[in-house]
Amino acid sequence: MITVSHVSKVHRRGLMAVPALTDVSCEIPAGAWTFILGPSGSGKTTLMHLLGALDEPTTGSIDIDGKSLVGMTMHERDLFRRHDVGFVFQNFNLLANLTAVENVLVPFYPIGITAAQRARAVELLTRLGLGGRIDHRPSELSGGEQQRVAISRALLKEPKLILADEPTGELDSVNAAAILSDLRKVSAEQGTTVVIVTHEQEWVQPGDRVIKLRDGRVVETCGEKSNHAVHGEN
Repeated sequence: MITVSHVSKVHRRGLMAVPALTDVSCEIPAGAWTFILGPSGSGKTTLMHLLGALDEPTTGSIDIDGKSLVGMTMHERDLFRRHDVGFVFQNFNLLANLTAVENVLVPFYPIGITAAQRARAVELLTRLGLGGRIDHRPSELSGGEQQRVAISRALLKEPKLILADEPTGELDSVNAAAILSDLRKVSAEQGTTVVIVTHEQEWVQPGDRVIKLRDGRVVETCGEKSNHAVHGEN
């Protein structure tokens, strides 16, 4: 589903060129769970932003489900993010004045909320253990509950791809394990491809794919279809 070919990203700070990614290539099959691992500054979040059309590579190509992300207009990128991608972030990104179910429905407010979408939002929250909390605001929810709201929001549009940036970073280990277990179940039912950026290798399960970055380069890939070091490093 996802093909990244010889992608480099250079940020400009005045006259200085700062490379964030250098000649990155990888493939992620449809429906796979993939973890992008690496220390701070390795380029993990930059790669996630490129996969989500939040930024463009300096060189190289990115194709998702046969669609090239390079050269898209701003409008095309907006439509791609709106329809094809669900985002889950470390800090939840919930609106304080909205209830749980209203936060799940936020992406659809600009185009209008249907009864079916509201029913699906309630269903997702219930599936994730928040059936009795749908009318609570973020300040009335625990960190784990807030992240479940954020995950429900990402799943509501049944996206082809979910991108999660350190989704368990604000949670204790018990809540983190429960959150990822819930996400695995629902994403498997929907056939969603999931890419998670994290420092934590402990969440990787057999059959998952792993892309390890260091200093903006892929140093290792492993998983269901691959189990080898790239560029000769481990």
